[in-house]
Amino acid sequence: MTRVVHYINQFFAGIGGEEKAWVPAGMVDGPLGPGRRLATLLGTDFEIVGTVFCGDDYAAGDGDGVVEQIVALATKVKPDLVVAGPAFGSGRYGLACARVAAAATAAGIAAVAAMHEDNPGVEDAGAAPVVAAGPTARDMKPSLERLADAARTVAAGGILTAADGRVGPVPRRGTLAEAPAAVRAVDLLLARLAGDRQRSEVPLPNFDRVTPAPPVADPGLVTMALITEGALVPDDNPDRLESARATRWQRYSLDGLETLERGRWRSVHGGFSTQWANEDPNRILPLDAARDLERAGAIGRLSTEYLVTAGNGTPVGTARRFGVEWAADLRRSGARAAILTAT
Repeated sequence: MTRVVHYINQFFAGIGGEEKAWVPAGMVDGPLGPGRRLATLLGTDFEIVGTVFCGDDYAAGDGDGVVEQIVALATKVKPDLVVAGPAFGSGRYGLACARVAAAATAAGIAAVAAMHEDNPGVEDAGAAPVVAAGPTARDMKPSLERLADAARTVAAGGILTAADGRVGPVPRRGTLAEAPAAVRAVDLLLARLAGDRQRSEVPLPNFDRVTPAPPVADPGLVTMALITEGALVPDDNPDRLESARATRWQRYSLDGLETLERGRWRSVHGGFSTQWANEDPNRILPLDAARDLERAGAIGRLSTEYLVTAGNGTPVGTARRFGVEWAADLRRSGARAAILTAT
């Protein structure tokens, strides 16, 4: 009998919606929510011995710490397999599923996650396989069926491929092509000249379009946050934020500050000359102007912390992940609007 632990978010655990997004990690015995159908699809050789759940904001906003909590809960029941999702197109849920699957794999437990191929969590799965799910929960039935098939393959020690619905990075495997590269290149060129714009041996990136949120009706009633990709950090860069191709972001306090003084703050951005930014750090993060707006009542209150990364050569997948994590963090802080300064 293969022992399975299933990871789901607070919504599918039946705890609540967005108002419960900061529920910490917990576990119940047996299957829960969509896990009941998953248990049926897996068959009699599998048993979902526990379901671990966590609020989306808690999981996305607290990084590695909450993933460790989730995997610790899962390992208590000695699973042979960890299954996460389906997360569909939900970014926060997807990040959590990917990170749980990656951490379980690193701990020596077979794992698989399911989410839509455009979910920003796909790239956080590391060595753990991710199979495609539909964009919304309306696609629950086929998504669970694909996940169950993938779970059986992974539990048996098999390798998932695109034919199994795998998405995201796939380990390279050498194969013998039917024709040499020169022949294939000519065939591709002829296809292009004939009007075929899709045929390719190199999948092209698919950049999605983001619909902006509606404007705030009355900024004087909300908490406003400051965010920057200008890599502005305390002068000694205590957390060693990268100057390019950032892999993380940081949070620093603005509590009690009226302005950002020269010599106490600096930009470590590697994509532009930081001379004038360091001469007056408010040029990167307009704290002085924001305090004036706060005193004038133009904004209700300024958030006590700001968020920062270096937007220099950052991969799209990483930037999407930052956006999801920032949104969760801003919700936690009570901010309902933000000023993002870019370079």
